[in-house]
Amino acid sequence: MNLPTPIDRQHQIEQARELCLNGQGRPTPSLGMTPWLMASWQRCLDQGLQAEQRVAFNPVSRQEMQRRSEANQGIVQVAHPIMTRLVETIADQRYFALLTDADGVVIDAQGPALESDIRARDLARIGVDLSERAVGTTAIGAALHEQRSVWLHQGEHFFKDNAIFSCAGAPLFGPKGDCMGMLDLTGIETPERRELKHLVSRAARQIENALSLSVRHALVVRFNWLGESLGHEADGLLFLDEDGYVVGANSPARQMLGHTLMAAGQQSGHASDIWAVPVERLFDMVNAAEAQTLPTWHGLHMQVACHRAGNPLHMAPERTPLHTLKDAVIKRAVEEAKGNVTLAAKQLGIGRATVYRRLRAARK
Repeated sequence: MNLPTPIDRQHQIEQARELCLNGQGRPTPSLGMTPWLMASWQRCLDQGLQAEQRVAFNPVSRQEMQRRSEANQGIVQVAHPIMTRLVETIADQRYFALLTDADGVVIDAQGPALESDIRARDLARIGVDLSERAVGTTAIGAALHEQRSVWLHQGEHFFKDNAIFSCAGAPLFGPKGDCMGMLDLTGIETPERRELKHLVSRAARQIENALSLSVRHALVVRFNWLGESLGHEADGLLFLDEDGYVVGANSPARQMLGHTLMAAGQQSGHASDIWAVPVERLFDMVNAAEAQTLPTWHGLHMQVACHRAGNPLHMAPERTPLHTLKDAVIKRAVEEAKGNVTLAAKQLGIGRATVYRRLRAARK
């Protein structure tokens, strides 16, 4: 089944707003909107907010912003070059990138739109509070509340004033699994670009992986399922101390291992509780020429590579080439269009020939 056309999609959103936000009903998933969106609308209604009221993008106090800047200096430094590459990828799409702290307050912003559109500058000022309680339903507030990547298009925002925006957001998790902030791509009066959810999620994982390197550790264990090549941001990363205890892990590692490795208040897990081999085996694998296949205690097998702390060689793949990111966006758009290249090209705002050319290049 093909994706809804822009006209059908807009009608669906307008119908949901009429029923849910104008006093004629309560948010319900039966309207075709995602459950998390309905839940966000309901929270806004419960706060006594009204969709027609004006929205102001207000900054926190100067003293509070100073405190937040100092607390998030490390995140900004790590994220800035990744955001720069992300902005280059979407340069022709009239989108810009935002980085917020865990409360939804802007701590960094990049993109050409910030220079050319006053509406972008107003929203993206350092210190502006973009949390759900301040500006209603947005990808920023939703990603922080849901703790997962989201896509939000125009009228899906709670406040009518925010219907000019389309945005994709992804939370950022620290080495111990705590949410440290979120990364967002926002466009103003742009066609819907659902594939940007995939792109912002990849960039968020790159930031998380870079943040994990700040944890004091002795060994980095990079792993993935058999058949998946190692060397990209979707790999699981575990950071071990000299005794083999887990001192940090990225999001893919938590997802693949199926449990929280660093739950608050609990003792750190140990590598020997994950892989059915002595921990010494992992240290002996340092800088081996090829990844090795190791079994888990659940009977699954993974390919694993290890290196000592401070060796940047294995982290180089985080610098994904620009053309690779663009190809990923195009491939995802075609997949979501169920192979309909014409529809994918229309949604991307590029020519059909460009889509075919990039798909052929990616296969070489």
